[in-house]
Amino acid sequence: MVGRKWFFALVVVLGLAVSAPQAMAKQDILFGGAAITGVYYQVALQISNMMNKHASDKYNYIGRPTGGSVFNINAIDRGAFDFAVAQSDRNWQGFNGAADWEGKPLAGLRSVFSMHPETVMLVTNKAAGIKTVADLKGKRVNIGNPGSGQRGNAEDVLRIYGLDFNKDFSSEALQQAEASRALVDQKIDAFFYTVGNPSAAIEEPAQSVDLDMIPLNSDALKAFVAEHPYYIMTSIPAGTYKGIDKDVETYAVTATVITNEAVAEEVVYDMVKTVFENLDELKGSHAAFRVLDPKEMLQGLSAPLHPGAEKYYKEKGWM
Repeated sequence: MVGRKWFFALVVVLGLAVSAPQAMAKQDILFGGAAITGVYYQVALQISNMMNKHASDKYNYIGRPTGGSVFNINAIDRGAFDFAVAQSDRNWQGFNGAADWEGKPLAGLRSVFSMHPETVMLVTNKAAGIKTVADLKGKRVNIGNPGSGQRGNAEDVLRIYGLDFNKDFSSEALQQAEASRALVDQKIDAFFYTVGNPSAAIEEPAQSVDLDMIPLNSDALKAFVAEHPYYIMTSIPAGTYKGIDKDVETYAVTATVITNEAVAEEVVYDMVKTVFENLDELKGSHAAFRVLDPKEMLQGLSAPLHPGAEKYYKEKGWM
């Protein structure tokens, strides 16, 4: 009798040992951001933090810095990330097979929701004497690292203003953290940057050097924006950054959370539901997120919605 009791006890213990790891197993979710000084990384980091707080029984989210929008879109296409952040223009180009994906559309690319607006900025050291885009001739300018959305925006601006970055000035392809340091160290005179405001990448150099911000508002640029539905004209309010005491007109894209159609509907649904049910928490995690509004977060989505996101929006009566 004693032997039977020990036998059944052993069976129970072994059963628990086998089943416990399965019960405790969580799904790792990789979320790509961008440079650690930019707001994209904060999107990946803060949403990951929220998911690990509110859905820790199912998921282990990991927010990672990356090379930017183009890198993220390609990583999503390969299945290397589950979620990532990309500019609305790059999202459209990837899905439709334009620009970096000319003739090779990424049919599996899916939108989840929009985040903050991102302004395209040309930031200079006042000591360089740059007052207009034309004044970049002969200067040292960072146009962004290959694989970043800001690189594409910089190239668009230069083309519209009739400048060639291979001929008209000395161009750099630095990550933004490097570019901010280079501006302070006077290794460059200006940099292009596409980011939500305020950004540490501009706030920090503004503490060391006198900055200026050049308006991007020519008639040709406004016509360019009017032709592309994923762009809007906007302005950066005076006082957003130290030394910038007037509104600066420019244009903007929308930061978009993207995924792949192969990602499970439940995974996307759970993330979307958690974000919107805790939106005030997300809004309080970074200054650039204070403007988030559910209605606007469903706009500017330039690739089709993932079914998991669509399911939640229909439940809420938003679609």
